[in-house]
Amino acid sequence: MMAMEAAGQVRRGRGRPKTFDRSVVLDRAMKLFWERGYIGTSFDDLIGAMGISPSSFYNTFGSKERLYHEAAEAYMEQSRKWFAAELEAPTDTKTAFHQLLIKGAQEITRDDQPAGCMISLACIQVPPALEPVRQMMAGYRCGAEAAMAERIQRGIKEGDVPDSTNVQALAAFYSALSRGMAVLARDGATRDRLLEIVEIGMRAWPGAPPD
Repeated sequence: MMAMEAAGQVRRGRGRPKTFDRSVVLDRAMKLFWERGYIGTSFDDLIGAMGISPSSFYNTFGSKERLYHEAAEAYMEQSRKWFAAELEAPTDTKTAFHQLLIKGAQEITRDDQPAGCMISLACIQVPPALEPVRQMMAGYRCGAEAAMAERIQRGIKEGDVPDSTNVQALAAFYSALSRGMAVLARDGATRDRLLEIVEIGMRAWPGAPPD
């Protein structure tokens, strides 16, 4: 009788799914997508990096596309914290943008994560079947630019940005500068080089004195 009960416990144990920390495996997937991109990351790459079985993958995340959505949102949740902190800092608008670009240069050259930005150039060219993924990433990029535009508009109201400023164009300029810096970081540019670019970029600020 005891032997039968022991055998039953073994059988039940074998049937139990392996447990794992969801946030940990999601972080691993996020960094893999960040490093290789959506198309460049295979299913086998994912389950290998995440350390889970195919069945656990599908039971937990559903599909590669759904996982990518979740990984991108996890990345954005991390990025929003420092992005919003710098952009909404209690200072004048130019200083806020200056500090935002400096922080961005620091973040995209950290040693403990892939270089560059997961969002900046993600899924720009994809097959038609992945158009929803492209739109999602484009939405994130547009959202960051819109936040910049709102901060500039606030600066106009508060009197530290000239009334004649083309708000949308200025926001697009600094958004493009940030994305370009991410590409350079991905190609191996150092933090010091990016910080030099930041200083040049700030010379385009409305009313900035010429060299």
